[in-house]
Amino acid sequence: MSVQNLTSIILAYVLAASAVGTPSAPLPRKSPEFTINEPGGKTTMLSSFKGKVVVIEFLFLGSERCLRVAMTMNKLYKELGRSGFQPVGIAFGPKADAANTYLVAQSSGLNYPFGYTNNENVDSYLARGKDEVLNIPQVVVIDRAGMIRAQSGGRPGDPKLENEDSLRALLDVLLKESPTKDAPNK
Repeated sequence: MSVQNLTSIILAYVLAASAVGTPSAPLPRKSPEFTINEPGGKTTMLSSFKGKVVVIEFLFLGSERCLRVAMTMNKLYKELGRSGFQPVGIAFGPKADAANTYLVAQSSGLNYPFGYTNNENVDSYLARGKDEVLNIPQVVVIDRAGMIRAQSGGRPGDPKLENEDSLRALLDVLLKESPTKDAPNK
């Protein structure tokens, strides 16, 4: 192996390692505003849920894994909605339009805001860099004060948020916090 090839391999490794180790958006951080476009033409601003614990799932409509997470959020909403839990589903990608989003929400019996958007809006909300891989579904947990406290996929993601027991445990903690006293300041 030549010195040039060895140098190239080492440089590629160092760049890859630094990219994996550098979080793109630290946690906790303030949630940016987001417009939820629902299939019937209604738009809802994410900020209208301030004071609630919000879980957003950015998903692909044709993904079984994404739909499993949506069904988990539906179940948790039935159990924890009165305590201040608010799920939101946002479809994006090639099949994300009003008609397909409506069909999926109706056929799955989803009883929470379920809308659609384009890839650019998702990237902007997640503060995703152009070279970052976006894992789907992307689950974002926002506390009562409007701070993103956890996020799955990407960096520094937590894939456990797709698991009902892990998500429930986090929600139980966040639902006990007051909007101003208990949330970490950052």
